[in-house]
Amino acid sequence: MNKDDMKYRTKQFALEIVKFVYSLPREKISDVLGRQLLRSGTSVGANYRAACRAKFTADFIAKMGIVEEEADESIYWMELLIGGGIVNANSLESLMKEADEILAITVSSMKSARIKDK
Repeated sequence: MNKDDMKYRTKQFALEIVKFVYSLPREKISDVLGRQLLRSGTSVGANYRAACRAKFTADFIAKMGIVEEEADESIYWMELLIGGGIVNANSLESLMKEADEILAITVSSMKSARIKDK
């Protein structure tokens, strides 16, 4: 996957997170968990874009590490929304799948960058 494809994919992920969080019930717990998901889910694309601007391999790997953390954190918040009975697992199935795929691509990119840097 090239950089532009991944930029588009992470941006679409962020937009889908925004739509999902907007649809959550207006209750205190869903507001708190939704805010956390919104923060981490939108951060994935922003940090990926920052990684694309990295000047050195070590900088790229460090910034991709943030992408990895934010994608994984997004999965965590979605799991809490499901586990807490706030949403049905089916409503988050595609977002969780996309977060898993972004996470896998990110880890693979970091491994490749480390190998190239040696």
